[in-house]
This record gives sequence, C-alpha cells and structure tokens, in this order.
Amino acid sequence: MGGDDTPTTPAHGDATTISAVYPDILQTHILTRLDGPTLASAACASSQLHALSSQETLWQQICHRTWPSTADPRFHRLISSFPSGHRSFYSDSFQYPDGHRRSRPSRRPPPAYIISAVDIRYQNQLILSKVHVAETESDPSLPFRVDLLGPKEAAPMPVNLDIRDDKCLSNLEENLTLSWILIDPTRTRAADVSSRRPVLVRRNWLSNDVELRYATVLSGGELVQCLVAVTCGEGGTGLAVGEVRLDVEDMERKKLG
Repeated sequence: MGGDDTPTTPAHGDATTISAVYPDILQTHILTRLDGPTLASAACASSQLHALSSQETLWQQICHRTWPSTADPRFHRLISSFPSGHRSFYSDSFQYPDGHRRSRPSRRPPPAYIISAVDIRYQNQLILSKVHVAETESDPSLPFRVDLLGPKEAAPMPVNLDIRDDKCLSNLEENLTLSWILIDPTRTRAADVSSRRPVLVRRNWLSNDVELRYATVLSGGELVQCLVAVTCGEGGTGLAVGEVRLDVEDMERKKLG
C-alpha cells in the first residue's frame, strides 16, 4: 500500500513565514499589485523581500502606472542613469503627505536643459500625458517658464460641464489632478513640483475660461515656488484643457531664470 500523499497543514498555533512562499509567486502575483510606498515598506520586512522588492522591473511598472508620461522611450536611458534606476526616480518624485519638497543644494553648473514629465487626470482618467524638453542656457536673464501646449493644442476632457455654471469650478477643483515632474539630467535628480490638486480655482471674466493654479515650494539653499497654471475652456464638443504653464519664482514672487 502506498503512503499517504495528503498535504500537511500547519498545526494550530503554527506560523507560516514569508519564506514558505515561492519567490516567483511573490514577485509575479503579489509584489506587482503593490503601490510604491507599500512596496518600499515590504522591502524592510525581510532580506528576501528586500531583494525581491528591489527589482528594476517592479519599480519601472510602478512609475509607469503613477506617471504614464515616464513610459516615453526617451526616459529609458535617462532613468537608467539614476543611482538605483526607477526606484531612485520614484523616491525623488513621489509626494509624501507633508507636501514639502526638499532638494539638496549643488555646486555644479545648471544643466543645459530640463525635462518635464506631465500627467493630468480628470477623476483619475488620463486626459493629457506629455514630455517636454526646455533649454535653460538660451538667455539666463529670462525667467524660467515652460509652456506645455502650443497655441492650437488642446486636451479634451471626458465630462459634460457648462463652463458658465459656477458648479464647474468646484467640479474641476475636486477632480482635476496634475503631476509635473522636473528632471535634471546632469545631477540625475527629479521632483514633482505640482501640488497635485489645485490651490486656487477662479474664473477669467474676460474669456469665461476657468483658471486653476497648482503650487509647491522647493527648499535647497533658498526657497523657490513653482506655479503651474492650467486653463480650461470650451473646445470642440465640450470642455478642454487649453493652456498648461509652469513658472518658477522666488518667495517675493520674482520670476527666476
């Protein structure tokens, strides 16, 4: 007679450790479902989870889910130059709950260009995802400003709102979120300079458009305020984002180059 092949189960009170789970199952079916902060916490639980949670592909997928613009092919080589690849990029760019961004001062000369990765969502649905490269040495006396869209460009929004209705303002304030990541390719550093949700929403009474302002303060030697302006108006068959602009100012509202 053959032996009993019935699988054994832990006795009452026994504990099954994470090491009992096959690494392939952890990596393909569990860790891939986590967001960035949860994956970073899991890496602190054990040496095995630390090794599995440090895989570049995991952090690449998280970056692409969080900021779809980073899936642009131009980012692959750039992010690979960061100390720990996508994990370093995520650590730089993710906005922690305190909302205060800290940047380390550097004595290196300013980069020849700055890369922007911008994603705008309405009710978590992506409506605009774009990468923009801006030169910084063309004229140092000019303030640093990035206009993301051209004069005839617009991003339609999946919503049926009357721009003339005041309820439109509160709707956009609640639902239109924005991330704007600035990447310094020389120092291989990145930061999200948007407040994610608008800090100011108002109507332009001349054009009847709705203007939204997103802002954050960077500290690193001196305080710098980054202001993102978004304009929504009627476009085609409905509401559309028609202007997206970034300005960098000091705390006295003087625009910086």
